[in-house]
Amino acid sequence: MPNLVSDEQLSHTIENMMIEQNLRGMQSLYAHQLTGTYLRAAKSLFNAKQTVLIGTGFAVKQTFETDGPVGAIALYNALIALGKQPILVCGNPLYTALKNDFNCFELPLNNFVDAMAFSKTALADLKPDCVLSIERPGLCHGNKYYNMRGIDISADCGCFDFFVSQAPCPTVAIGDGGNEIGMGNLSQYMSELSITPSLTCCDELLLADVSNWAAYGLIAFLSRWHNQYLLANINTLGILQYLSERGSVDGVTQQNELTEDGLHATHGQQLIARLRQLSGVANQNEDLQ
Repeated sequence: MPNLVSDEQLSHTIENMMIEQNLRGMQSLYAHQLTGTYLRAAKSLFNAKQTVLIGTGFAVKQTFETDGPVGAIALYNALIALGKQPILVCGNPLYTALKNDFNCFELPLNNFVDAMAFSKTALADLKPDCVLSIERPGLCHGNKYYNMRGIDISADCGCFDFFVSQAPCPTVAIGDGGNEIGMGNLSQYMSELSITPSLTCCDELLLADVSNWAAYGLIAFLSRWHNQYLLANINTLGILQYLSERGSVDGVTQQNELTEDGLHATHGQQLIARLRQLSGVANQNEDLQ
């Protein structure tokens, strides 16, 4: 199947698709962005020769929420398929949950005093070609982390902010509420949102109703440019089951269930199906499903 739309058109369509439910007011923030966010972010991943750092994990009730890690794992698997070297960067308990199955790097918790020096050393050692944050808490006023309910969760958070702000390479951040890394790009426009905004900025900010979904938008571009049907390999329900067995909770319901931000996995699956139609990649793997 030939590409039906240009990359620019595809990006514009994806950007609007990602926020069409407007669960937490992301449409109002998107109005202040230049179109092409998903295209520019995907190019940073496409151009990465080797190492891509993927920071994820949002603390909820002394464990981690499903939104963020699902998309991070899907993106990790896609980058592996393309011969790149992704590393999942997270703190405990998510780090311990993932380290046996993925290449991971541990963030120390509640270590803001040493976080800048720690990040600079890690960046020098890991030498990333791109740094991406998906649904990681971003530093707010007073250098604290707050959840969607306005509760200070700093004691349960590792600091990935300086990996983004000090990176010597392109940085991408994904958020769906306003308190995530990268939302500093739009913090001046958040007065109408019921959120304590993050002040941490990035090169390219991607908005979504559910942060996991933004990863699928990026994978759609990688599929197109590499002519590989990477979207077909994403098993959202399987990833949710994997995380549930390791203690995840839904960030909205705070229950250990196979949902993301209160939504059934079918929402993400339907969005992937739409992206598969849009990306214009031949369905060479379809008969293998």
